[in-house]
Amino acid sequence: MSYRKLSVEERIALTKFEVYGDPHIKIDVEKCRKCSIKPCVYSCPAGLYQIDETGNIKFTYEGCLECGTCRIVCPLNVVRWDYPPGGFGVIYRFG
Repeated sequence: MSYRKLSVEERIALTKFEVYGDPHIKIDVEKCRKCSIKPCVYSCPAGLYQIDETGNIKFTYEGCLECGTCRIVCPLNVVRWDYPPGGFGVIYRFG
């Protein structure tokens, strides 16, 4: 029996999220505006960061894969990231 290899998008679709009411990622928006390269937009595997029409970051924490990439790539260190409480956040399914 052969299996088709799943794309990243298909794998993410198999992931379950239990959203907690309080975001586990917080961004200092004022300091973030000073960033000219905004690597979080291009490095987040879930695509949760976007640049709006005014050049500001728009972010949604629902669907976060909890990889911490946004915190690591931020050159201005403006991302505060904590794990969500137990029972909330990402639940990986099917490996």
